[in-house]
Amino acid sequence: MTGSTGPQQLPLVLPHEEALGVDDYLVSTSNQAAFNLISNWPEWPSAIVTLQGPIGSGKTHLVNAWQELSGAQIVGGDELEYLDLTALAEAGPVAVEDLHAGFDEASLFHLFNAVRLTGGNMLMTTREWPNTFDLKTKDLASRFRAATPVQLEEPDDMLLKMVMTKHFADRQVTVDSSVIDYLVVRIERSLDAARNTVDMLDRHALAKGRKITRVMASKILESMGE
Repeated sequence: MTGSTGPQQLPLVLPHEEALGVDDYLVSTSNQAAFNLISNWPEWPSAIVTLQGPIGSGKTHLVNAWQELSGAQIVGGDELEYLDLTALAEAGPVAVEDLHAGFDEASLFHLFNAVRLTGGNMLMTTREWPNTFDLKTKDLASRFRAATPVQLEEPDDMLLKMVMTKHFADRQVTVDSSVIDYLVVRIERSLDAARNTVDMLDRHALAKGRKITRVMASKILESMGE
């Protein structure tokens, strides 16, 4: 008599929350200047800073690190016209994310002035330099020129390697350094891609009950279209 087998039991994947504090920020040549400026708050060259960087370069992590240092409130650029901007500035430092996604010029100009009047600080993030914005308000353009710009470069190999190593360690997964070296030069040049690749490999290894190898990494990259 042949016994029947039940459905395959899938591994339990516990939710993994990424740590975004100052102590969790990994630094390489691609983000050193930006990290130094953020961590030196409140000793900034000017009251307002613009942080520019491509998608996946770590802008949100830096904003969260600054929030940890300063207690800043974080809002989206597209939210400004719906907020009490005077009250926002009076409450303390402000971070405005994703200006490239759009913002109301009159509202942002009001916030610039409110921050200056309160003697506070503001950090703004964008994928494009503000001097490329098609601004209709000339005074707003002058406010941007008075801000301190800082650039986040595309993650380099060293940073991607550190990030992937940390994500594996956070999951208590041991992976040979040769596998990480193999991945780093083949994935998209972004911190999001590094995190997603680790997540997919971890899930696949759990489902198969196997160790993560270069062969497995190659198959995962192929499935991701890398």
